[in-house]
Amino acid sequence: MEDEKIIALFWSRSEQAIEEIAAKYGRLCRKIAGNILENEQDTEECLNDTYLGVWNSIPPARPAVLRAYVCRIARNLAVKKFRSNTAAKRDSRSDCLLEELEECIPAPAWREVEAQIEQKELSGYLEEFLDTLGKRERTIFLRRYWAAQTLKEIGKACGVTEHHAAVILERSRKKLRKFLEERGIWI
Repeated sequence: MEDEKIIALFWSRSEQAIEEIAAKYGRLCRKIAGNILENEQDTEECLNDTYLGVWNSIPPARPAVLRAYVCRIARNLAVKKFRSNTAAKRDSRSDCLLEELEECIPAPAWREVEAQIEQKELSGYLEEFLDTLGKRERTIFLRRYWAAQTLKEIGKACGVTEHHAAVILERSRKKLRKFLEERGIWI
């Protein structure tokens, strides 16, 4: 079913809208949440919460790109669930991903207002940086650090070896560090 028709179903409050979202984007959302949570029960809960989140937000929202809208809700809920699950204990996979970026992005101080402003500024710089990357570099970078995919998954999806994906990520991180330093953000 076309996205516009699905959105119309949400606006008319038809429960068929959720069935259509699940059929069209459920597998993708499951993959995104599963990559972050790595637990089937949490992934399933996140998927159901995603459908509820879309139901509660349309209307009033009328997303221009339904796929991105649904995936963003799924990812945000998965990250929230992940943070909740790991509040008391640290997750080694998450730590590994963060350690890779640690040399280019300063560690955030989430609870301070000043740090939140800096995070917003940093987010803008990250968006600007992503625009400087080639399509393949950007895709690999986002698959790793936004969708939390493994090098094996990235390699398969992008038609490169795991080693080549790792090299591209290493070069991208170096470019990011230089990009941020040129804008006065030092690590």
